[in-house]
Amino acid sequence: MPIKWILHWQANAGTTINSQILIKVANCAESINGVKEGRWKNTFTFYKPILKEQANASEFPQNFLGVSLQEQPDKFYMAISRQRLVVEAESSMQTIMENLQSYRMKLAVNCEFGLQYRLGDFRLRVGKVVPINSENLRGIVMEMEYLPISSWETSHLIMSEFFEIWKETLEKRSLPGHFVHVEPNFSEFGLSDQYTSQHTVVQYASILARMAATSKSSQATRN
Repeated sequence: MPIKWILHWQANAGTTINSQILIKVANCAESINGVKEGRWKNTFTFYKPILKEQANASEFPQNFLGVSLQEQPDKFYMAISRQRLVVEAESSMQTIMENLQSYRMKLAVNCEFGLQYRLGDFRLRVGKVVPINSENLRGIVMEMEYLPISSWETSHLIMSEFFEIWKETLEKRSLPGHFVHVEPNFSEFGLSDQYTSQHTVVQYASILARMAATSKSSQATRN
């Protein structure tokens, strides 16, 4: 499976994230001869346990992130960050949980708008993170994929070089922020050097946690 970095948009101090930034980022991809390949969408659902008795609380993870990736439509992934665990299951797992009434949904968000561009051996996907049935923009993410290599370590240098080129392209547009790449420690989740969809899930879990923390911080400042 091709290597992939997941990046998130960090707004400059005193500025906010809006859809115009997403459009300008997409224009940047086209300005360096990116070929549009279509749209994409991933779905993320935060779950919490439905406890019949409080005494059973220790038997269930308090919260976990459920992930549906467009690249793996028949799979459902569960990331339990506190236990450093990511599990792959069949997509029917969501229906099973509903029928068992073991977990309920706290919040569901889509990574959508989903423009996808091909630049030689690289593919860029840019999307906005919004709650389902809402237009409240939570953030902007970008998937940066290098198609020829599946080794995280082997690809690191060329991914870093391409990221620097991409940052320079964005800087020419004087946008109010920049993309950030925070590299997770995959070994903590028992993942090897060979890239899989589980590596993608771990990266998204980290980014969504950061977005949630930023949102809480902003609300506390306003209050």
